[in-house]
Amino acid sequence: MIIETEGARRYRSIWISDIHLGTKGCQADLLLEFLRETESENLYLVGDIIDGWRLTKAWYWPQAHNDVVQKVLRKARKGTNVVYVPGNHDEGFRQFRGVEFGHINIMDEAIHTMKDGRRFLVTHGDKFDVVVNYAKWLALVGDYAYRMAITMNVWFNFARRKLGFPYWSLSSFLKHKVKNAVEFIGDFESALADEARRRNVHGVICGHIHHAQIRDFSGIVYCNDGDWVESCTALVETLTGELEIVYWSTERLATTLQTAAAA
Repeated sequence: MIIETEGARRYRSIWISDIHLGTKGCQADLLLEFLRETESENLYLVGDIIDGWRLTKAWYWPQAHNDVVQKVLRKARKGTNVVYVPGNHDEGFRQFRGVEFGHINIMDEAIHTMKDGRRFLVTHGDKFDVVVNYAKWLALVGDYAYRMAITMNVWFNFARRKLGFPYWSLSSFLKHKVKNAVEFIGDFESALADEARRRNVHGVICGHIHHAQIRDFSGIVYCNDGDWVESCTALVETLTGELEIVYWSTERLATTLQTAAAA
């Protein structure tokens, strides 16, 4: 039995991933807003929730990151079906698949049944990333370059806040202007759609590449819930069964502009 928060948006299901708690690039405050203002029957944590790669090198864990964990645990205690599908940055949790921890079910992957009966494979997606699987050293080099971009993003948005502007992702903008990154995203999406077809399901829901998307691949629905480092997005299933992407930082920008216009 879910105890609902008054005034919250209500969904049948929510998917979030790539939060990267334990890093300075994590947008924990924005995620906390989202978690406080939404309720759902199902909440899927689709990997890279905690960034074990970074925490083993340098400890960074501010109060906001702890608040996110506590909020998720509270939702689970109050009746939300919370499923945790670990990714490559929190792969240590994969050894606990099949275990329930704090009312949270840890699974290597999951099958979600939509309101209309369609079945979707839920997986982080790193197993379909050739770089991660066959050249981890190269992935680590890429992770270093990516962290440099995220560091730039943190300082860029610090300056924007000082000037009275809302959050905007510089790192996401730069990434999607790079030809090789765009080509990689396309190949990744095709690989996941092919896997869903092979599994005889109607679609796939994943994270990993920090690029929110709902796309049809010849009858297979590919969904990526994005991330909470760059784009601050979530995938949701509405109470009537439609799939949508929520762009939380964009919504906050619109609210800020409306408030400024009304002042």
